[in-house]
Amino acid sequence: MLDIAIIGGTGLTSLPNLQLTKREMVHTPYGEPSGPVVYGKIGQKEVVFLPRHGTGHTIPPHKINYRANIWALHSLGVKKVLAIAAVGGIDSRYGPGCLVVPDQLIDYTCSRVSTFFEDDLPHVTHIDFTYPYNDGLRQRIIEACRAVAGLDISSTGVYGATQGPRLETAAEINRLEKEGCTIVGMTGMPEACLARELELEYATCTVVANWAAGRGEGEISMAEIEHTIEQGMDKVKAMLEKLVLML
Repeated sequence: MLDIAIIGGTGLTSLPNLQLTKREMVHTPYGEPSGPVVYGKIGQKEVVFLPRHGTGHTIPPHKINYRANIWALHSLGVKKVLAIAAVGGIDSRYGPGCLVVPDQLIDYTCSRVSTFFEDDLPHVTHIDFTYPYNDGLRQRIIEACRAVAGLDISSTGVYGATQGPRLETAAEINRLEKEGCTIVGMTGMPEACLARELELEYATCTVVANWAAGRGEGEISMAEIEHTIEQGMDKVKAMLEKLVLML
């Protein structure tokens, strides 16, 4: 039964441990998703994989068609969505290479289409978003991380979702920290709330790729980010093998 989807972020445009069965471009009422959905198996579990930024990592965070991506997965019968993302570390506990499974988020994005509930509605629809991530799925991610030897993991965190594609200023990071954010990324919203609108179980595992602006020494180096992401995604791939078999 196909009910598990993995959305890959920066550094995770493919899954080498996925036994590929087919690819399909899913057409939606909201336009085209980021790329073809990849069907396959990890062990004996069927999963689908979708690269958030496109197969060649060409779509910037503010241009991603989040509605098409989430709708495409929903239309395939997916019930559980595991989102992978690269983030910056704000809190001193969350340094480069750490995996963080956030339990809260704050949305700082703008001008992104963030709901399915806007046209031709029989009534105004609101969703409860008190806890933006499905806790059952979060706990499974945490268990899978702990089952992989040597993983540095934090089981809580507050994801600050910024607009991008530029990185933040040091002053902006100071503001985010004062408002409770412990990590910062650019793709956490509206992906999470769109999944909630379609009643999908959604959670995210983030890889801290770098210290956020003003938290490290000097300017942020893209070469260092890429190196850290490469190492971090190796940890994520090992975790995913454990996680899929638990679901």
